[in-house]
Amino acid sequence: MSISPLIYDVIVIGSGVAGLSVALNLAGHRVLLVTKTPLGAGNSQWAQGGVAAAMGEGDSPELHARDTLAVSGDIANADAVSVLTQVGPDCMRRLMVLGVAFDRDRGNLCLGREAAHSHPRILHAQGDATGAELIRALTLSVQQTAGIEIAEAWEVEELVADAGRVSGVIARQGAECCLYHAPAVVLATGGIGQLYRYTTNPPEATADGLALAARAGACLADIEFVQFHPTALAAGSEPLPLLTEALRGAGAILVNEMGDRFMLAEHEAAELAPRDAVARAVWRQLQAGHTTFLDAREAVGARFPDDFPTVFTFCQRHGLDPRLDRLPIAPAAHYHMGGVAVDLSGRTSVPGLWACGEVACTGVHGANRLASNSLLEGLVFAERVGQDLRGFIRFRSASVSSGLQLTDIGERALPAREDDFVISQIRDIMWAHAGLVRTELGLVEAIGQLHELEMTGAVRSQRGKNMLSVAQLIAIAALAREESRGAHFRADYPEAAEVWAHGSVWTLNALEAEKASMLREVLAI
Repeated sequence: MSISPLIYDVIVIGSGVAGLSVALNLAGHRVLLVTKTPLGAGNSQWAQGGVAAAMGEGDSPELHARDTLAVSGDIANADAVSVLTQVGPDCMRRLMVLGVAFDRDRGNLCLGREAAHSHPRILHAQGDATGAELIRALTLSVQQTAGIEIAEAWEVEELVADAGRVSGVIARQGAECCLYHAPAVVLATGGIGQLYRYTTNPPEATADGLALAARAGACLADIEFVQFHPTALAAGSEPLPLLTEALRGAGAILVNEMGDRFMLAEHEAAELAPRDAVARAVWRQLQAGHTTFLDAREAVGARFPDDFPTVFTFCQRHGLDPRLDRLPIAPAAHYHMGGVAVDLSGRTSVPGLWACGEVACTGVHGANRLASNSLLEGLVFAERVGQDLRGFIRFRSASVSSGLQLTDIGERALPAREDDFVISQIRDIMWAHAGLVRTELGLVEAIGQLHELEMTGAVRSQRGKNMLSVAQLIAIAALAREESRGAHFRADYPEAAEVWAHGSVWTLNALEAEKASMLREVLAI
């Protein structure tokens, strides 16, 4: 079947803060913004805590960089961290000009403090609705910018390559399939939280961008590092509501059912320890048969509805009043430090392909992300991608060979609902064996079970195939890293190893070869 492609200067996939920011930075060019959700939906609008930037008295980008590196497990890219923290304050000022309304007190920015930050530097909006405010302002600007075309409710199924370069995408909306062409494609598809049974991420966080990039031959970096937020509200809903880090920054404590403040014995910073340490401490309490709670009654109390209106609202929906009740908590998959390997301009290893936001791995997080650095990374590096693309477009024609063939269009994908049961199995396997605490035995079991699902052909939708593929890649990378570092904890290798004091870089072929070798060893036993 021959389809005439629609031609653009740049195609941006994803409409969170990273995707919207890239599009805005390309004003004046013909940009297609493809999003499988309504415009602006996704992980970004769920972000509560805020954006970290050194804008307070006594603070500096150097101190912000020091804090970022300190929690990274010694493998963060120092150059990327420097870019993040140096550019951050000016990026925030540009957002304010754009119309983002950060909270203020008598004209001064309200700056909060969160875990592992040495200074108050968290800008927030409406208390705990920072992501929603950013998305509101960015979405409005995108809608008002000439040259940006929006394709809502379209899912990108494949990156199109021509002579070793990415040159477009194949996207589907229901039974309709379309070929879009551009000399530059930007992945801004967000995270992978839905690979796990318990997550704070919305339903669309299904690892699509990682799968697309891997199939196109792009290098992946640090994919074994998955961050689990320590304080998801254990309320039985899906996804689990997030109890923002800012609550602990405001003085909330963690206790078990006996009232023991267990973090005092776990880390010198107690509740303000890095996320990986707090998450594993909560997990150990749960494994020991305890029930764990976040207690903000004394620290926040009557101020809760005003200071944390988002959290207050969903607590009430679950029959809880945080002014009076301790809030039951459990860890949940929250953020992926790894992703598509990129340079400081967002370029991947494949010509024509850029990435930014959570789907990308710039190296700023290393093995563990500092609280409120995620929105900042998406914003700062989206600007850099836009700057790089403006120069690229000047020297690159948006021409395309005619008559590109799309074959078997009707068989490319089936509705995701047909895979619900198998996707549920994937999520259970990943939670049980590739979650907070990992072992060789468990990871081998996970890889074997996921491989069996792949071999049976049980997964039919493109979304399900993406999830299955990336789940296996993460488990394989986690098995290869025989140490514990940051968010990657191996119970059989509980200490960090000097030989692993670096990030990891993989290709799909290398990961598949690793899996084949492992399966041969298992079958030979």
